[in-house]
Formats: sequence, C-alpha cells, structure tokens
Amino acid sequence: MTEHRQHPRAPIELEVGYKRLNSFFAEYTKNISKGGTFIKTKKPLPAGTRFLFKLQVPSRPEPFEIEGEVVRADEPGDEPGMAIRFVWQDQTARLAFEASVERLMVGSLGPQVAAELLKPERG
Repeated sequence: MTEHRQHPRAPIELEVGYKRLNSFFAEYTKNISKGGTFIKTKKPLPAGTRFLFKLQVPSRPEPFEIEGEVVRADEPGDEPGMAIRFVWQDQTARLAFEASVERLMVGSLGPQVAAELLKPERG
C-alpha cells in the first residue's frame, strides 16, 4: 500500500468534539500529525465534508478549534473512522498547533524517534 501522507503520524488518543446536524459527537483520535488526524467513529462523515471540530490537547487549558476536511471515510470491514486533513485560515494558529503536535509526538514516542520522524526530508 502506497503511503500518501505528507507528515508522519504518531499514535495518540485525544478527545474530539463536533456537531453533525443537530447532534454532538465526542470521539477520539487514533493518530495525529501536523497535517491531519484519524478520528475513530462508527458514523463517519462523507469524503469531502468540511467541518469545525475541537481537539483537546493535554498541555492546553482550552481545546484547539480546527477546520478539517474528510479525505477518506473507511468502509465497513476497515477500522471505523475518517481520515481528516487540517485546513488552516491563519498561519499563526497553524504554527501553534504544529508545535503542540511535535510536543505530543516527543511525549508519545520519545525524543529520538520523534526527532527522526520530524526531521525534514532531503529532496
């Protein structure tokens, strides 16, 4: 299977909250990167859907409010959920979020593995 991710992901479970129609959903991530996340859910949104969600990060008193776009909704038989690409309108918010993700990766994977994953690719 070809890897299409632009950023490495770290396995981590964080709480995610979002509204769908008149219902509020509280789900959890499976993994996260600077560019996106995978949200575990039995009721994924269709691919292409943009939505606003809140992501609770342990080191912050308030959750991040992030716009995301569903790039893949897994079919029955796969792990239920949806792959999300983060959509940023503000460079400052993106940089603050990316710094938090880097700290989460160091905490989850250790400094050496995180440094290896986060080092820039040579091209």
